[in-house]
Amino acid sequence: MAASSRSRPHPKKPSHLLPHDHDELSSWSCAAPSNSHFHSASAAARGADTMDPPPQPPAPSYASPNPPTSSSSYTQSYPSSYTKFNTALNAGLLNPMSPPPLPLDKTRSSPTLFDMMANEQDYQPRAAAAAPVPPHPQPHHPLAPARSVDRQAMLQDRVAELIGSCSPGSQFNDAASSDVRLTLTSRDGLSLALCVHRHILVAHSRFFAAKLSDRWSKQQRSLPHIVEISDCDDVEVYVETLRLMYCKDLRRRLMREDVAKVLGILKVSAAIVFDAGVLSCLEYLEAAPWAEDDDEKVAALLTQLHLENSGAGEVLKRVSLELTPAVVTEEVETGPNCNAASNAGGGEEVLVRLLQVVLEGKDEKARREMKGLVSKMLRENSASRGGAIGGDLRKESLYSACNGCLGLLHEQFVRAAGGDQSEVAQIARQADNLYWMLDILVERQIAEDFLRTWAMQSELAEIHGKVPAIHRYEVSRVTARLFVGVGKGQILVSKEARSQLLSTWLEPFYEDFGWMRRACKGLDRHLIEDGLSNTILTLPLATQQEILLAWFNRFLNSGEDCPNIQRGFEVWWRRAFWKRTAEPEQPPRLRITAICENS
Repeated sequence: MAASSRSRPHPKKPSHLLPHDHDELSSWSCAAPSNSHFHSASAAARGADTMDPPPQPPAPSYASPNPPTSSSSYTQSYPSSYTKFNTALNAGLLNPMSPPPLPLDKTRSSPTLFDMMANEQDYQPRAAAAAPVPPHPQPHHPLAPARSVDRQAMLQDRVAELIGSCSPGSQFNDAASSDVRLTLTSRDGLSLALCVHRHILVAHSRFFAAKLSDRWSKQQRSLPHIVEISDCDDVEVYVETLRLMYCKDLRRRLMREDVAKVLGILKVSAAIVFDAGVLSCLEYLEAAPWAEDDDEKVAALLTQLHLENSGAGEVLKRVSLELTPAVVTEEVETGPNCNAASNAGGGEEVLVRLLQVVLEGKDEKARREMKGLVSKMLRENSASRGGAIGGDLRKESLYSACNGCLGLLHEQFVRAAGGDQSEVAQIARQADNLYWMLDILVERQIAEDFLRTWAMQSELAEIHGKVPAIHRYEVSRVTARLFVGVGKGQILVSKEARSQLLSTWLEPFYEDFGWMRRACKGLDRHLIEDGLSNTILTLPLATQQEILLAWFNRFLNSGEDCPNIQRGFEVWWRRAFWKRTAEPEQPPRLRITAICENS
């Protein structure tokens, strides 16, 4: 066998031209749908099943003297592209080491990952050159009708629950005994049919009494009578309102509902003139607790329905200071101005009383909490209502409270300076009250008179050093707040008032700054130092020099116990010396040219 193999050598071909088993297998198992008829016909000619692949031939051995197949079968196992390639190769037209071309008729239905990575350059241009595929039109889906059907089903379920919750023996929606078929249709197309009784509708509603009169009933030839109410705001609320006509205790039934549902029932009851329903809803609203968000809804609906004669005024008293009908009559007799003035005075009197209660409080923690609450109320009232309804504090009322605190502070200062330490704790309390009132005045932009009054407290400043620092440092917080207000432009006063403030209270402020820094929680030291620097820099340059040079000496001897106003010192230095040596800038000359035109 070996000699025969050497005497007749088989021509050696490149390895990539050899037939492989998986190529033949793939040509059987992956046939395109367009060639299915062709595959089934060839399989019939061979008498074999098309679903089973043919038996695999043994791997060819070129050492064997006989080839495994004939030349014709060997040629037919390759695609036409391979046949043409072999012909060209044998003729010497191609380089034997060049790879074969890609077959035109691929046997695989989809390339493998290895094929895609190996032939990436072949796939990318095709993807780029491919024409954009138009979006496939979505099949028409009746979404809106489906939603309507879902909403109709939900409405039917809710109504079924309402009917199921009726008392035993109730004739509501009883088809056997009803004589009226009432159809309720909403504005968005939902409809519902109910079986009701004419004598119950007529007895409870003046609207149905006029529409379903005896004359109308005699004109109807058949039972049940067909009645329709269209353009309902809420079909479910209409159903609940009609169900109340069949109840003996309406208030007990309404106790299970919330405020929003009762407001809807009240609106429908007023529309169909269901007096018992209106009174029951108003009694519920007058007695039941509300959420804060419901106040405006209740007031708006009761004002819209004009139910003053039904007791709506009692409900409105909970949410509004609007005048009730009885007060309107009194206003006509006495005049509107007197009544408005009395209401305004009453509102301001309440706020002044709240201020006094906070200022005179004993518990410090409660005082802090109530100060924040009252400040928030005053801020919201002033911003949202602009002082309307007489609920805002006048400037005179605020300054009256400030003067009371200042008088108590002065009295306690004098007693503590004389050696009476029994009420020394009142100094810090009154100083804290003044600080809070000053915050309110600054926020309302009316703190100028407070600064002038505080700047004139020279007697208080003189005895300041005789009171222990642990009790007096709260007073310097008031001075610091004024410095911040002037430095930020929140308090605008004359140059004389600013100078007097500094000359009266700057030294006591220096003495208490160390205690303030250590004892006051949350003290913004940099804010106070910037406020003091800006306040000093608003004065004439000579006054700035006097104050800042004195500070420079104090700061070098006190350190952290003295406020650091170095930034103000640098600004003063540049103002005083740097700009003097510089050449003054020449102001631009204004040139006026007159042009005369001959008319």
